[in-house]
Amino acid sequence: MVTSTARASRSAPAPNWAGVGMYTLPETGLATPAPTPRRLPYHLLALTTAGHGTVEIDFVLQRCRPGTLLWVRPGQALRFGIEPGLDATLVSWDRDLLSAADVTGVPVDDLPGPNRWQLAGEDEDAVITEVAQLGVDCARHTSGAVAAALLRHQLAVLLLRIALLPSSDDRRAGTTSAESRTFARFRRELEDGHPHSRRVEDYAARLGCSVRTLTRACLAVTGRTAKQVVDDRVALEARRLLACTELSVAEIGRRLGFGEPTNFGRFFHREAGLSPGAFRAGAAAAMPAQVADDVADIGARVPTQRLAAD
Repeated sequence: MVTSTARASRSAPAPNWAGVGMYTLPETGLATPAPTPRRLPYHLLALTTAGHGTVEIDFVLQRCRPGTLLWVRPGQALRFGIEPGLDATLVSWDRDLLSAADVTGVPVDDLPGPNRWQLAGEDEDAVITEVAQLGVDCARHTSGAVAAALLRHQLAVLLLRIALLPSSDDRRAGTTSAESRTFARFRRELEDGHPHSRRVEDYAARLGCSVRTLTRACLAVTGRTAKQVVDDRVALEARRLLACTELSVAEIGRRLGFGEPTNFGRFFHREAGLSPGAFRAGAAAAMPAQVADDVADIGARVPTQRLAAD
């Protein structure tokens, strides 16, 4: 597999000097005997190349086998499983590395999703080819404006190919363009605004639409009301902070706009079904080893020569 030439042993898979990084899972700190959830401040693609296992993204287990592609967005809670033999090629890049013109139509700012594809056939060949070439050039070029531009454009091509992949999580199927646009704008506002307001009226005012219009768009795209979408986002942030930081429950509540810890506790219990303390304890527990249901291809690999540098 391709790796960049200089990096700290067992480090986080941070982007390199050009804003792009290439790693293999075992050489990073993500592969540990007792993994705990962590948040990365950059994007991460993980292409499973060998073995079967699980990756937890925002507390949802994703089954992985050769050809599984995962996209972890900045700030999401991430944890790799402990299954022996699981291997992956990792591509990381800085959140602001690519401009909208570089990746027209690619939802790089769509922080909640889609995050999983099972590659096959020509799609698999195309993505692996792009990953391999990006890895070769990450290893060969370690400085210079032209080399940095090359790596940036190669990453853009890879993301454009991913944007063309069919998604099993097409939440916009059956929605109108207006509803999709309204929901997309709402979710961007919610990313910045959820620590400050849980009022749907505030978001509707920012978007210049009625609460009814906003709720209709949310129901069309997610099946959830606008208020439920807001509460889902606040609860998710609470889970991330409880699992990935040592902040006290009271401080987490204050960061999310709750003046009293008891109010935060009641909100969290309603949304998560258990207390903040109980959730934190459970999140720190070891992940059980998992085996995918479709075990017929155990032992299969993405051919190493397709990901190896010349």
